[in-house]
Order: sequence, then structure tokens, then C-alpha cells
Amino acid sequence: MENKRWATRYYTLWAGQALSLLGSQLVQFAIIWYLTTTTNSATTLAFASMMGLLPQVLLSPIIGTWVDRGNRKFIMIAADSTVAVTTVALAALFAFGVVQTWHIYLALLIRAVAGGFHEFAFGASAVMLVPKDQLARVQGFNQALYGGLNIISAPLGALLLSILPMQGILAIDVSTALLAVTILFFIAIPQPERNEQAPLTFWQDFTAGFRYIITWRGLVILLSLVMVINFFFTATEPLTPLLITNHFKGDAEQLALWLSLFSVGTVAGGLILGAWGGFKRKIVTAQVGLIASGLCTIVIGVVSKDQFLVGLVANSMVGLLLPIVNGSFGATLQATIVPEMQGRVFAFIRSAAMLVSPLALVVAGPVADSIGIQSWFVGAGISCAALGAVALFSSDVMSMENKAMQEKPHVIADNP
Repeated sequence: MENKRWATRYYTLWAGQALSLLGSQLVQFAIIWYLTTTTNSATTLAFASMMGLLPQVLLSPIIGTWVDRGNRKFIMIAADSTVAVTTVALAALFAFGVVQTWHIYLALLIRAVAGGFHEFAFGASAVMLVPKDQLARVQGFNQALYGGLNIISAPLGALLLSILPMQGILAIDVSTALLAVTILFFIAIPQPERNEQAPLTFWQDFTAGFRYIITWRGLVILLSLVMVINFFFTATEPLTPLLITNHFKGDAEQLALWLSLFSVGTVAGGLILGAWGGFKRKIVTAQVGLIASGLCTIVIGVVSKDQFLVGLVANSMVGLLLPIVNGSFGATLQATIVPEMQGRVFAFIRSAAMLVSPLALVVAGPVADSIGIQSWFVGAGISCAALGAVALFSSDVMSMENKAMQEKPHVIADNP
């Protein structure tokens, strides 16, 4: 990889994918609003959300294995093209006035599966395009991108709905997807060369990815901690409106301010990590950020009802620390997981981390009703800070970055 060219290649690809992601978020907002106004059914909305969640939980390891077995560039092209074709079909149904709810469910499911292929292929390609010492900065800018899109996608989607029919918004997504595909045709993405001794069948590759994780003690410990932390933090988002109304006695404006400043903090945190790059040892950056996030969450859970501003600042700090933690974790894993394992290992991690989310949503409501909403935030903060500290003093976790030096060098085939 020529050091002088990596930034041009990667950020050209990144820009196309960013526009495609914006188009997808606009469609997601428009579809949810359409279902809200036409069905007024919580069950319908919940089922629509499940169409996007289930592929991530159930299919991620299978998708990741396919990514590692195939050409990552062509997988991204196929994924973006599938999204475009599906969206064209849905737009036609809206244009002719024959769309039904099950059409939307099916489209959301197909888009979610294609999005999974694209996400893991793009993530696995980053380590082939970006020097290892720049991965944390790239992760930071990615986190800033996601935070920024969260800020603008909803109001932009609302504005577009006021001036365009549904098929018009869907056409925007088709256009951005086709732009991303066009850019991919002109960007060379290196492929990791498969080891001659590597398993040849799909299921052998699948189980090899699982064995790669369970035999890496530091990663197993880290993944276990992440699952516990996710269990608590998954439920803080749906509990936030009740925190604002029941505890702080606030209204919709205060809730909007709370959520908006969290997103602003996320953008700021991503930009900070992008400019700074974190400590020399990225795993240290992640664990220190995790402890700080936990302490800020505890503050949210203990402040009195007349200390809304204190809670607001603490929540904004959690937003700022989130991309620093996630970006540093991501950079650590990208730098240490061997290139030919990137797709399936990240997929296994995603699936395991999200597996606790449905359980958390079931448990959190009754617990918060019984012992108070703030108690859940305190529990989330304690778990985050305590487990971050445990990992900080775990030699297995803190030595994870040494794994890269223990692996044999891998030959890279620079395929266009």
C-alpha cells in the first residue's frame, strides 16, 4: 500500500458510502413515518424495527463468513445494487398506489441483509486500505459521520416529506446507492490471500471464525464485558423520555435538547478521536473512555430533579465519549485480527453483543417501574465503570494489541 495514496483511495470510497448511508437513513425515516401515519399501530412499528434487527442478530456470522470467502469489493457492489433494485421496486409500488405493509416489511428485510453484507465488507476492507497507525483516526471520523447523520437525517427527512412524494425520497436513495457503486468500480481494494492450509468449505470457515474468537482469551473477556454493558445501556434510550418527564418534570423541548446535545457530543467525540488518534495503545484509550462514560452515567442517575443542566452536561459527555470508546475498540480489533478473518470475527462480535438487547428491553421496564428509572441509569453507570476498570487491569485484555506481532505476515493481493 503506497502511503501517499491510501488517504485519497479510502476517503473517496468513504465519501460515496457516506452519501449512500444518508440516503438510506432518509428512507428509513420516511418509511417509519409512513407506517406511523397510515397504521397508527405500535405492533406494526415494532415489527418493522424487527426486520432491521433480526438479520444483525441472527445472520451476521453467516454474512461475515461470506465476506471473508468472497471479493469484498464485488460484495459491496452487489449489496449496494441490491438496495437500489429493492428501493426501485418499492418506489414503483408507491407510485402506482398499490403498496401494502408486507411489501414494506420485505423491502426492509432485504435492505437489512444487504446492508449487513456491505457493512462487514467495508469494515474488512478498511484494514487493507488504511495504515494501522491511522485506523483510530479513521474510526473517529466514521463515528463523527454517524453522529452527524443522526442529527440531520430526521429533520431533512421531514423536510423532504413535505415537498416530495414517498417515491421521490426513495429515488434519492437509489441515486446515492448508484453513486456509491460507481465509485467502487474505480477504487482498487486489496484482498487478503487465503492461506493454503485454510478450510475450504463454508462451514469450516464459519467454525474457524468461532474458534479464532474463543481461543483468544482477551477477546472473550472483552466481549463478555461488552455484553454486560450493552444489557444495561440498551434500555437507557427508551427510558430517557420517562427520565425527562417523570424525574426532571420536563417537556418535549427538554427531551429534544437532551437528545440533540448527545448527538452533538457524538460528532465532537468522533472529530476529537479523528484528530488526536488516541493514546499510543488504543486499548487504553477505550478502557479509560469506558470508565469515564460510566461515571457520567452515574451522575445522570443521582442528580436531583432541579439539576437538569448537570444531567444534560453529563449526558452530552457520554455522547462525546461514545465514539472515542467505540472507535478505539474498533481500531484495536482491526489492527489485531488477521485480514482474512475480519469479516466473520466482527460479525460474530456484533451478533453476540446485540443478543442481549431484546432481553434488556423486556427486563428494564418492570425493573425501572419497581425501583425507579434513575436506578437503572446508576446500575448502567456502575457496570460500565467497574467493568472498564476490570479490563484495564486484565493482562489478557491489555495485551490484545500484541497479538498482531504474534501473527505470521499475510500476503496481500492488490486486486482492482
